Amino acid sequence: MKIQAYAAASPKAAFEPFEYEAGELRADDVLVEVEHCGLCHSDLSMLNNDWGRTAYPFVGGHEGVGKIVAIGDHVTHLKVDQHVGVGWFSGSCMHCQECMSGHHNRCGTVEETIVNRHGGFASHVLCKAEWALPIPEALDASKVGPLFCGGLTVFNPLVQNNIRPTQRVGVIGIGGLGHLALQFSNKWGCEVTAFSTSPDKEAEARKLGAHHFVNSKDESALKKIAGSLDMVLVAVNVGLDWSAYLNILRPGGVLHFVGAAPTSEFIPFQLIGGQKSISGSPLGSPATAVDMLEFCARHDLAPVTEHFPLAQINEAFEHLESGKARYRIVLDN
Repeated sequence: MKIQAYAAASPKAAFEPFEYEAGELRADDVLVEVEHCGLCHSDLSMLNNDWGRTAYPFVGGHEGVGKIVAIGDHVTHLKVDQHVGVGWFSGSCMHCQECMSGHHNRCGTVEETIVNRHGGFASHVLCKAEWALPIPEALDASKVGPLFCGGLTVFNPLVQNNIRPTQRVGVIGIGGLGHLALQFSNKWGCEVTAFSTSPDKEAEARKLGAHHFVNSKDESALKKIAGSLDMVLVAVNVGLDWSAYLNILRPGGVLHFVGAAPTSEFIPFQLIGGQKSISGSPLGSPATAVDMLEFCARHDLAPVTEHFPLAQINEAFEHLESGKARYRIVLDN
């Protein structure tokens, strides 16, 4: 079967129509006809080979949503015509300690949808059945794509860090990740503080679920809330004064990174004195993703999206790179 896609031939090149052979459907595979695919900043990083991991021609897209059109012989829990989503991970070994303990996203040989294979900027995408996640009927399939990367990325820390409804959570950065983190944390039952360098985002941050808003550039405002938060979720990829944010944490609190922030220094004694910690996480497991989707359906949560036809993929990338996206872009087939 021939798959119609859009591919870039080299770093920073434009996407052009590209055709490739789907290959043999393995016994544990599903083939998904893509209807919508989110455009994530990680797609831009991969396009430009910022991480030194990109193979060309590059077909990005790791927030794909569509219906299953074929299933492998060993797949029994999914069916043809079922709507599913495919995120950053498209396969895991299913036998290592991490997979067997339910942490498939930590598998040492986990398959990444757009690393050394072709992703969802296409008519179809292949993945292993365990990573084809059914979409609840209550969710709008045209908007749900960004949940499979951005959404799962900020939902998993609430689970991983055992955050309770009585606790206080801070979110640094009100963008593609942060706007979802605010919604999740609020509906989780937490008291939520938004941190941003853009004061004009305060009204929207509060609308998304923030109870408090702090200008990240205001050192006095940061000092006023010292020792008040149980988790600060870092959803930006810039360097900040992390010692200042460690100071914001209550004893036992965690500074959790999901944004690829550059290396920075901190004072180890800040961790020791209050038994605080620094952590990070790579998206989440299939089970956590299912919980996230059900959580969204229960609370009527969705990404804030802008839409482009897939044929306008280059215009969509320009919009993303300009920083104008509010807050996630979806490409529609």
